[in-house]
Amino acid sequence: MEKSYNERLKKLINQYVHKVYDYSVNFPKNEVFGLTSQLKRSAMSVALNYVEGYARRRKLVFKNFIEISYGSLKESVYLVEFSYNRKYLNINQYKELNNLAEEVAKMLWGIMDKLD
Repeated sequence: MEKSYNERLKKLINQYVHKVYDYSVNFPKNEVFGLTSQLKRSAMSVALNYVEGYARRRKLVFKNFIEISYGSLKESVYLVEFSYNRKYLNINQYKELNNLAEEVAKMLWGIMDKLD
């Protein structure tokens, strides 16, 4: 995988995770140990699994971590939608997170496709 592709993907994932953290600060206090925690953990899992997989450098191991990262992304996308439906996120925050997630998903899927 090209270094610039890796750097671009890491940058997008980093933006996504930071936005999730920034926006979830305003979630209701009764969601701290529920939705807020789960959303933050799923978003962070996207980053951590990508970084760890990239560091392993063995094709099958890397692919496994990419699949986990992709799954965590999809989990967090659902939680973002749920948060929007509960009115914890406004439309601009929702769209921004979804757009970032779509870009990340395409890039992760591209890696998985290439590794098949």
